[in-house]
Amino acid sequence: MNVKPDFSKGHNYAETAPAYLSVWDMHAYYGESYIVQGVSFNVHEGEILALLGRNGAGKTSTLRSIARIGSPLVTQGEIWLDHQPLHLKTSYEAAQLGIGLVPEDRRIIPGLTVEENLKLAQIAPPIGWSVERLYNLFPRLGERRMQEGVTLSGGEQQMLAIARALARDIKVLLLDEPYEGLAPVIVDEIERTLRHIKEQGITTVIVEQNAVRALELADRAVILDTGTVVFDGSAREVLENAELRAEYLAI
Repeated sequence: MNVKPDFSKGHNYAETAPAYLSVWDMHAYYGESYIVQGVSFNVHEGEILALLGRNGAGKTSTLRSIARIGSPLVTQGEIWLDHQPLHLKTSYEAAQLGIGLVPEDRRIIPGLTVEENLKLAQIAPPIGWSVERLYNLFPRLGERRMQEGVTLSGGEQQMLAIARALARDIKVLLLDEPYEGLAPVIVDEIERTLRHIKEQGITTVIVEQNAVRALELADRAVILDTGTVVFDGSAREVLENAELRAEYLAI
């Protein structure tokens, strides 16, 4: 089992790491609560990483910190995307550099149709993901293009949230609990889509309570426990290690 690496102070990932997305010694707080306590990991280009752990382990806070969302407040550490220092950027600048966060609540904009949600997010002119290409990826959205987004089913809203992120021609997709409340058949459909997205070279970090499904999808896994990394290795290794799963994932 690979545990948290011992990175020395002052190390600069941008100089040495072959990774596409790098998080180094990141610390973050929600008010007085110390949530992320020195988290470090790498994600390679085109890889799917499952970021796992029990409730309260710091998974969502880590995603929000990478996306440079205002809360939690990052007080220490470095975040690099393709040699660009995300830790020095605002959330808007991080989005411009290619970070796309799909939050747990999806945040579909009321009053807008499926197509309007996509076009509002889309850069102009689109480089890689036109609206029609997104409809090819998510045929259900194409069938409902003129329907108000918030009236879609839960699975369709999740598809719309992912499509809306892709519409900005992102480089890294951050998914927070994408399977929550969805029927297994819809989860299957979303996983097929995520595998296709991987084939397009997009890097994905997925936070998911359904750890087995996430591990079966992912190339690698990072497990957090009380804000620290306790495992960093292959997803297969976690699936085959019953002791590790029982201790940190309760499965």
